[in-house]
Amino acid sequence: MDLGDCYRLLGLRSGASFADIKSSYRRLAQQYHPDINPSDIKAKDKFIALTEAYKLLLTVVPSEEIAQQSSNSFTSRRDDTKFTRSEKAPTVTVTVEKPPTPKPPNIVEIERRLKWKTYEQLQRFLKERKFPQAIALAEALAARLPTDREVSQWQAVAYQIWGRALISENQLLKARIYLKKALKTDPNNKALWLEVQRDFQKLEQLY
Repeated sequence: MDLGDCYRLLGLRSGASFADIKSSYRRLAQQYHPDINPSDIKAKDKFIALTEAYKLLLTVVPSEEIAQQSSNSFTSRRDDTKFTRSEKAPTVTVTVEKPPTPKPPNIVEIERRLKWKTYEQLQRFLKERKFPQAIALAEALAARLPTDREVSQWQAVAYQIWGRALISENQLLKARIYLKKALKTDPNNKALWLEVQRDFQKLEQLY
């Protein structure tokens, strides 16, 4: 799930404000909440997807908009005016000091915090066996940080763990797809390669 998907799930356009995101989530979460739809599996899945989209957007959309302060210095100069043939009014210059320019946020620091916050959430999903949510989260982070080596490793491991779980559920074709995705995502990881080869051997035994 990328950021565009998150906005679409909440019925918003990309770049919507924090207030719009919060308002739309509250409205939709109330509509699809499991307590209101106790026997509706689709409503429950929709509620989970909405919540994950909302949480992901909160990590990248600031809760308060930073107003851009315009700072101008101006000089007020009075024209020379003759009071008499021999006198001129003094020239007065007024200078207003520029207010301090707000520092832009440290983009690197924001990305770092997003990365590790998402990693912690990914670990929770995998531990709770919420594999579809874990995959969606890993793919969203990889789309956000496409050149980050660690993020690629986490994404590949998430694919491999889900592939192994699918083997235990006897969903063999789907398991093969995710195991191949794991190798494609992190092809130079020898430890992962060995693990996936063992999983493929188990698949062959079950066919």
